[in-house]
Amino acid sequence: MESTLEAAINEWHESVNDGDLRRSAGAVGDPVVVLGPKGAGPITSEQFADWVHRSGITLDPRSWHPVSDRLMVVEEDATWPESKGPTRVATVFRVAEGRVTAALRLPDLKSALELAYLCREMAATE
Repeated sequence: MESTLEAAINEWHESVNDGDLRRSAGAVGDPVVVLGPKGAGPITSEQFADWVHRSGITLDPRSWHPVSDRLMVVEEDATWPESKGPTRVATVFRVAEGRVTAALRLPDLKSALELAYLCREMAATE
């Protein structure tokens, strides 16, 4: 049986990969915290859908690394319309109420796991 965490992350991947803007906006919280090569911070669900449209990215999950009941790191093969082949990246996902509330993309699995464990420890000490 799929957990709520996995279901939300699967919905995020499917909506992004399908380029479905309405579905992508519904797959994330409002706001959703993002991190990527062009910046970091909270954006609205509509801004997230706009990013899906502008980037044309697809992300093929390769490995899943649970960190807590709300955090998961997923190693992915990313492709963009102009790319010659996939680029391996890793994303830290945080989920609340069945939606992705943070998608923090890092260049490799080690960096993503380090950030995820740090986030978990910070949340545990609130």
